[in-house]
Amino acid sequence: MTTPARTRVAPSPTGDPHVGTAYMALFDKAWARKTGGRFVLRIEDTDRNRLVEGSEQQIYDSLAWLGLDADESPELGGPYAPYKQSERLDTYRPFVDKLIEDGHAYYCWCSGERLAQMRKEQQESKQSNTGYDRLCLGMTREERAKLPGFSETPVVRMLVPDDVTLSFHDLIRGEVKAPRPDDQVILKADGFPTYHLAVVVDDHLMGITTVVRGEEWISSTPKHLLLYRWLGWDAPDFAHMPLLRNTDKSKISKRKNPAARLMWFREQGYLPEALRNFLQLLAYPPAEGEQEVSSFDEFVEGFDWGKISTVGPIFDVKKLDWLNGVYIRSLPTHELADRIVSYALESGQWSSVPEGGRETVLAATPLISERLVTLAEALPKLQFLFDSDYDLSINPASVAKLKDNAGEVLAVAETTLKDLGEWTTGAIHQALNVALVEGMELKPKFAFAPIRVAITGEQVSPPLFESMEILGKDSSLARIARLAQEL
Repeated sequence: MTTPARTRVAPSPTGDPHVGTAYMALFDKAWARKTGGRFVLRIEDTDRNRLVEGSEQQIYDSLAWLGLDADESPELGGPYAPYKQSERLDTYRPFVDKLIEDGHAYYCWCSGERLAQMRKEQQESKQSNTGYDRLCLGMTREERAKLPGFSETPVVRMLVPDDVTLSFHDLIRGEVKAPRPDDQVILKADGFPTYHLAVVVDDHLMGITTVVRGEEWISSTPKHLLLYRWLGWDAPDFAHMPLLRNTDKSKISKRKNPAARLMWFREQGYLPEALRNFLQLLAYPPAEGEQEVSSFDEFVEGFDWGKISTVGPIFDVKKLDWLNGVYIRSLPTHELADRIVSYALESGQWSSVPEGGRETVLAATPLISERLVTLAEALPKLQFLFDSDYDLSINPASVAKLKDNAGEVLAVAETTLKDLGEWTTGAIHQALNVALVEGMELKPKFAFAPIRVAITGEQVSPPLFESMEILGKDSSLARIARLAQEL
């Protein structure tokens, strides 16, 4: 029987949450659920210079939107609170002092200018062993102060031994060998721990058993394993996920790709369940014949670290578009209509719901759902239903494509529809078919094109007769009369 796992995702609130945060959280939560364990959200905010106001709340909101909310977090609390590193500062110092006392760490008084000069000289000489040159190792403050490049406030560095173990077992990759680390800073001059110390201390104290993170952290793992050993702790299991890549194989970044921002998907009108499914597929490509559309519960049921591909998955939004369409069409009409309205309000398409707006969207949703890719497209397709008859914007290009007899067609249509008693899709279609297709001997596309432009303002629109039923008799006739007059 598998031991219940404790997993964590630990983003830094330094801007819009990265899609990689959700990518890691998905696998964290799935493994915790699979084993009957717990999924923890920890906020790593020790880099005070890069904090962005509002970013922390965006992390909570976007993970909750995706259904990847945690079991323990700064919001929820839990047995290992606090879950924000800035509120745990007193926790780290005793471990730093122990490492210094045991000879595994030392003070370094080198100034930033001195370190920059050192790196420059190393690059120019093309020496292989780059990294800190240990000038301060074994020195007292007084001894170091006599030398150039002295800083009043020291940092604390690890003393990495010559025989440091560089290989470790990874749940996804098997045996992995990492490059040799240098003497990493573990406590900064401002008294805040660096990521490397804080992550080890917090993961141990919070009982984390499985660390899921991106493959860029492979090179840091020997440092972390050293800290576990020096502090007398059991190390967790590591699972280093392949990096998400753009279609040109470059690493996905918020600077180059808007889709690297987790909030972007919500802004564009993607469904959270479709995005979650898409992220599952990225690292977990289905075998030939396997189902691509699968729920989170199905993903958990079949979860296996061995199935994860180590090749950096291509972040192809076209695949997400297809998935989103599938999920949109699987929703009951009333639920899809609710989501369209919610999106319209959240995105600013609507400042408030117009009178009768929910009922109109509900009635019109079946007309557009088959061709809908994102929720953002829904309201623009239906805008003609909300415009007043005389404010409707009629596209001049659509008018220009109408045949010369368009005015006559509209006149006959108006006369025919005025006398129509039953205003239903079937009755409207039949009456116009008799009057225009049979009576005027027109092909349907030429018979109905002028009416479509009059009703919707465009040559391409949702189904015409259904739209006219929703719009109502008075508005439909007013629009037909308006375009006839203009022609």
